[in-house]
Amino acid sequence: MALNKNALIRYRTIDKCLQNRYRKWTLDEIIEACSDALYEYEGKDVNVSKRTIQLDIQMMRSDKLGYNAPIIVYEKKYYKYEEEHYSITDIPLTDVDMTVLSEAVEMLKQFKEFSLFSELGGIINRLEDKIYTEKTNQPSVIHFEKNENLKGLEHLDALYQAIIKRLVLELTYQSFSARHPSTFPFHPYILKEFNNRWFLVGRKEGNDSILTLALDRLINIGFDLSLEYKQENFDADEYYKNTYGVSVISNFRIVETELIVNRTNAPYVLTKPFHSSQVHKETYPNGSILIGLKVHHNFELERLILGFGESITVVKPKMLRKRIKKKLELAIGNYGE
Repeated sequence: MALNKNALIRYRTIDKCLQNRYRKWTLDEIIEACSDALYEYEGKDVNVSKRTIQLDIQMMRSDKLGYNAPIIVYEKKYYKYEEEHYSITDIPLTDVDMTVLSEAVEMLKQFKEFSLFSELGGIINRLEDKIYTEKTNQPSVIHFEKNENLKGLEHLDALYQAIIKRLVLELTYQSFSARHPSTFPFHPYILKEFNNRWFLVGRKEGNDSILTLALDRLINIGFDLSLEYKQENFDADEYYKNTYGVSVISNFRIVETELIVNRTNAPYVLTKPFHSSQVHKETYPNGSILIGLKVHHNFELERLILGFGESITVVKPKMLRKRIKKKLELAIGNYGE
C-alpha cells in the first residue's frame, strides 16, 4: 500500500506521543503534535483534520501496514498504547520486508567504496546483521559498543529538539570540580559524542565563549522562552579541526607534536590515525615509526598517549614530554616495591 510522506510523519508522531506515558493524550493534543511535526518538516502550516487523525489511528490499529497497534481509549477521551513498551518502529520484519531489505543491501554494497557513499559502510553492516538475526532467530553477530547505563542519555532527545527548534535552555549543571550545581540559560548548538560519552556544546547567555557540557553532569533541563536564541559564527567542523577529543583550548595551545610509536603498534596507528592532521614522517630500522600531529595540548591528548604506555614516546613539544614523563613516574610510584 502506497503511503505519502505526510502520512508517515503523522504515524511516527502519533507513535511518539503514545509512547510518552507520563502525559495523557487527547485527540486534540495528538492533532496539535502532528501539525507541529508537519510544520517542522514542510516549513509551512498543514491543515490536519480530526477525521484524518482518526483514520490514521484506525490504520495503525489494523494489519494493513503490519502495525496492529494496541491503541486504546481510556476515561472516554485519552489515547494510549495498551502494551507499555509498544512502538510501531519495533514491529518484526515480515518475509516481504526481509526480501526487499536483502535486495537493497546487495545493491548498496556495490556503491559503498565510492567516496560519496563512504558513510554507508556501517549502515550496510547493521542492515545485514538485522536481516541475519530476523531470518535465523539467532543472536546478533555484530556487537556495537554501547553503555546503556551511562547517565544523561535520557536528555538526548530533549536537547536535540531544542537545537533544531532553536530554543534557549535553562540548565542546572554541576561539573566534577564544582561543590554545588548552578543554573543558567544556555544556547545549544550541537551534540557531540566522544569515547562513548555525550556532550552539549553551545554558549551561556551573555558569554561569547563556547562551552562544552557533559550530559552525565546535567541535573535538570528546562526552557527559557523569554530569551531569543542566538547562534553567531559557530562552525563545528572549523571549531574542532585542531582538536583530539572535545576540549578545545585557545589557538596558542595548538602544538606541533611528534610521537615515536613502537613496531607492534605502528600498523594500528597508521591504519587508524589519531587525528586528521596526522602525518607519517619516518620509519626506523627497528620498525617503529615517527608521526606528527598538529592539535591542541589538552587532557584527551595526554590520556591518549598514556593509554599506549611504553608503546609511545613523546619527542616534542618539551612541555608535553615533561607532563607525560611526570605522570608515568607517578604511576610507577603507585606500585611501590
